[in-house]
Amino acid sequence: MKIDKTIQPVTTVSVSEGKRRIDITPSPAPGQNNTVHLSPNAAKLQNVDHSSASSSVVDSARVQEIKQAISEGNFKINPEVVADRLLETVKELIESKKGAI
Repeated sequence: MKIDKTIQPVTTVSVSEGKRRIDITPSPAPGQNNTVHLSPNAAKLQNVDHSSASSSVVDSARVQEIKQAISEGNFKINPEVVADRLLETVKELIESKKGAI
């Protein structure tokens, strides 16, 4: 098979030929404000996000206690409690997957 070098180079494409739909949409005039309207559900989600950010999920005092106990070598691990909580988590995940299907 012979390689033919007669391929012509690609010419540049003019801007008007390559315009995409997003390029055609008019932009707002300078000084004009854009407004966004949220649906009621989006507003609820935003409120939930703000309220969860304000309330702490982590008990900082308890974390410090555990860190102190670990550093002093006094932290005791209860394998039965760890296993029970792990099983509870797995059950919750399985139930949430069943509800999503």
